[in-house]
Amino acid sequence: MDIFNRNINFDALFKFSHISASTQQHLKKVYASFALCMFLAAAGAYLNVVTQLVQFGLLTGLGALGLMIWLMATPHSRETEEKRLAILAGFAFLTGVNLGPLLEMCIAINPSIIPTAFLGTAVIFSCFSLSALFAKRRAYLYLGGVLFSGLFLMLLFSLINIFLGSTWLFTANLYIGLMVMCGFVLFDTQLIIEKAENGDKDYIWHCVDLFLDFVNIFRELMVILGMNENKKKKEK
Repeated sequence: MDIFNRNINFDALFKFSHISASTQQHLKKVYASFALCMFLAAAGAYLNVVTQLVQFGLLTGLGALGLMIWLMATPHSRETEEKRLAILAGFAFLTGVNLGPLLEMCIAINPSIIPTAFLGTAVIFSCFSLSALFAKRRAYLYLGGVLFSGLFLMLLFSLINIFLGSTWLFTANLYIGLMVMCGFVLFDTQLIIEKAENGDKDYIWHCVDLFLDFVNIFRELMVILGMNENKKKKEK
């Protein structure tokens, strides 16, 4: 048998037979909205870095939170779709603006941190998303309890570290946060599929879940890379 003469059906690699056609269309809308959010967030972050809007960090953060609450409170329907897309666009833009101070810090340490962190985030997000899409339905939904426990643990560590000021605890919290956010990509992707299969077609809000996962992973990676770069400089 000639093992080197086999026809590989690459189309079969991208068939999700366990996901209904309507849900696959829903996912296309989710990821299209996600791409729009990424573009607007990048524009917001660039604007912050260029125009030095650091002093408005609290206002933009509150603005992004307010828009997210407004989006959550606005029911999903055909009549409100354009309005909710506009709210989503504003939320993504302000989220990007809010990343400005962290981006400036990374530029001051080493400008290469930003593209490295972005590429790492893109690879991590893509791999975990594809794992969730190809996996058996509901295979990763059990992670919900573990992930929310991880978030509580991170909050507890942060509160304790206010009094201790431990660099080791801060670093441990960063790595735990990175692992938790990676888990949320799996969990949220499968939860979106399950919700869509059960009739919840709110692709705009589902996009918010994935967008926040991406931003949080990007943020964690930038801080970790920045700390490592500072450590290298001190050792020299």
